[in-house]
Amino acid sequence: MVNKNTCRGTWMLFLAALVVLGGCRSGFGEDRQIIQLRKAAEHGNAGAQNNLGLMYAQGLGVQKDYREAAKWFRMAAEQGIADAQARLGVLYDHGWGVPKDSREAVKWYRLAAEQGDAGAQYNLGIMYAKGQGVLQAAAEAARWYRKAADQGFASAQYNLGIMYDLGQGVGEDDTAAAKWYRLAAEQGIADAQYNLGVMYDLGQGVGKDDTEAVKWYRLAAEQGIADAQYNLGRMYARGQGVGKDDTEAVKWYRLAAEQGNADAQTNLGLMCAEGKGVLEDYVKAYAWANLAAAQGEQHAVKIKGWLRLRMTPDQVAEAQALSGELHERIEAAKSK
Repeated sequence: MVNKNTCRGTWMLFLAALVVLGGCRSGFGEDRQIIQLRKAAEHGNAGAQNNLGLMYAQGLGVQKDYREAAKWFRMAAEQGIADAQARLGVLYDHGWGVPKDSREAVKWYRLAAEQGDAGAQYNLGIMYAKGQGVLQAAAEAARWYRKAADQGFASAQYNLGIMYDLGQGVGEDDTAAAKWYRLAAEQGIADAQYNLGVMYDLGQGVGKDDTEAVKWYRLAAEQGIADAQYNLGRMYARGQGVGKDDTEAVKWYRLAAEQGNADAQTNLGLMCAEGKGVLEDYVKAYAWANLAAAQGEQHAVKIKGWLRLRMTPDQVAEAQALSGELHERIEAAKSK
């Protein structure tokens, strides 16, 4: 079974974009430079105001203070500095140093976006997609994503790919989805790499190509995407796009299973039961199948039934205890 979830990672990427917007120029670490910068800012120099806001936002050379950052960003923003407008929008979006206010965030994002700021265009697209501070409008979200995507903004490229994949705000178009996923994937966006792998796996928007699917699954899997780890394990188990290798299959199934992926837990349990790629171990097999069965995986339920006929009551009890331990580890990892 191919795991495909083209909506994954959207909010993670939104936060990543905010980090990009929050970046700070270096070179203002000395007191003398800060004094000079402050004087210029107080005399109305918009660039200095924006840079001073950056320093307060990042705590570079001064104590971190979002209220002071907002003060200086506002001064620069009111003079038309797009970077300051975008950053002030972020502060209102999150309630950092100012009251949380989605409408104010949209106002400042829009001003920066209309000046061509790619990060602001992307964030404005997010606001339209979520209906925050503005009426929800998928077509508007797609329009702003495209503006940012055309400037090479990876997160916008990924989200635009989702819009084409699902037909939200634009006509459903697998070819266009693959195009935008690829551009984002080539910039290292893990979820785009995974989705592109799925498209090659299924032959959607691109020619079916198992080797390419494996390539993109691997890149996403190495960044910790559980669905990609599961699919990569499946490719190794079947010898699709890569030489058949049960040991590698087990390796990737385990990584996905330890993140709570039910399909991976099922397959890992089966591998343990059959001694493929790992020593035969009914206790571990039952433990993993038990976790997957608890998530509604019917194949795992059947594996449990098959194992029960071959295990002693003590082994079953040991397996259930191990299953509990694994569940606790998985939940603890999720909470980090």
